[in-house]
Amino acid sequence: MNSNEIDWNNIIKKEVRGLNNEDFGEVKDIQGNYLIVERGTINKEKFYFPKEQIENYDGNILKIRLVEFELINYQDE
Repeated sequence: MNSNEIDWNNIIKKEVRGLNNEDFGEVKDIQGNYLIVERGTINKEKFYFPKEQIENYDGNILKIRLVEFELINYQDE
């Protein structure tokens, strides 16, 4: 997907899913070429996904080219 097709102002609070439809959380912020995604209510996990990992965006759900076990590479400690 061409990231120029995405209106970055409207992507905040959108749902983020992985290749196998895993729930990765929701977009909290955008910093440069990274999406800041947060998952969980009590034990929150924060991830930094490069924009080039975006597979698809349908206006509601942002699909990322990753699967659950890869998230550790993008996690903020």
